[in-house]
Amino acid sequence: MPKNYYFKTSRRFLTKCILILLIAVLNSSCTVLQWRSSDAEIKNYFNKKEIPNQLSYHTVDSLDIKIRVLEVKASKKNVNLVFFHGSPSSLSAWNGYLNDTSFIKEANLYAIDRPGYGYSNFGDEMASIKKQARIMSSLINEYKLENVIVVGSSYGGPLAARLAVVNKNVKGVVMISPAIDPKQEKKIWGSRLTQWWITRWLVPTGYRVAGDEKTVHAKELQLIENDWKQVNVPVLHIHGDVDDIVPYGNINYTKKQFNNIEIVTIPNTGHEIAWARPELIKPRLKNLIDYITKKYEIKPQ
Repeated sequence: MPKNYYFKTSRRFLTKCILILLIAVLNSSCTVLQWRSSDAEIKNYFNKKEIPNQLSYHTVDSLDIKIRVLEVKASKKNVNLVFFHGSPSSLSAWNGYLNDTSFIKEANLYAIDRPGYGYSNFGDEMASIKKQARIMSSLINEYKLENVIVVGSSYGGPLAARLAVVNKNVKGVVMISPAIDPKQEKKIWGSRLTQWWITRWLVPTGYRVAGDEKTVHAKELQLIENDWKQVNVPVLHIHGDVDDIVPYGNINYTKKQFNNIEIVTIPNTGHEIAWARPELIKPRLKNLIDYITKKYEIKPQ
C-alpha cells in the first residue's frame, strides 16, 4: 500500500477519536454545567439545615410553561423577598440567602427558576423581559404576596425593576450588578457559539439559553426603558467597580432613569458580588426590610 494511504487512514482515525472524545467531554459537561439542582437535592439541602421549605410548579397555560418556585416561609411578618437569578443560573444560586436565619425571621423568602433555566422548561428560552415580568407578576398575585421586595442579579436586575412597573405589591427593588443599560451591553464572544448551528449543539443547555438571551438583550431593554420613570419605590443598585461582564457604567444609567435610587459601589470587586461578597449585600437587604416594615407599619401576625 502507498505510504499516503496509511497516512490518510491514520489521520481519519485520529480525527474520529478526537471528535468522539470531544463529544464525550461535552456531554459530561452538560450534566455538570447546567447550573441547576434537582428537587431532591434542594429538599435535602434545606432539610439538613432544618429549614422549612416547599417546592412547587406553576403552570402558565397560555405559554405552555411550568415555573418552579422555592419557598421558605417561616416569618410572622407580612414582608416577602423574591429572588431572580442571572444567566446561566437557577434558583439554587440563592441558597445562601434563603438559609440565612436572620432573613427567615424577618421575611418570607421565594426563589424562582426563570423560564429556560433550572426546572422551568429547561432549554426553552424566553428572551422577552416583558413576558418574564408578566409571569413573575402573576406568581406574586397567585401567592397573594404583599409588601414585596424583588431582588435580581445581572439579567435578573432589570426583571426585578420591571416588576415594580407592572405589580403594585412591589415596594422595593434591589439590583445587583444589573445589565440594564442597552447602550452598554457587552458582546461576549463565547455567546456566538450558541448561535452558530455548527457549534450550538456542542454548548451545554444552560449556556445556550444564556446566549439566546444575550443576543437580543439590548433590544429587549430598549423596549421597556421608557417605563422606568413609573418606578417610585426605593431602588437599590449595587455594583462592583471592576465588573468585566456588566460595566460599572450602568450606574450612570440608573441614576438618570429612576426617581428614588441609591447607588452602592463595591470597590475592587467584579460581577459576582451576590455570591462572592454576600456579607456586603445582606446588610443592605436587611435595611430595606426594616424600612418597608416601618413605612407600612407591618406587625407580626
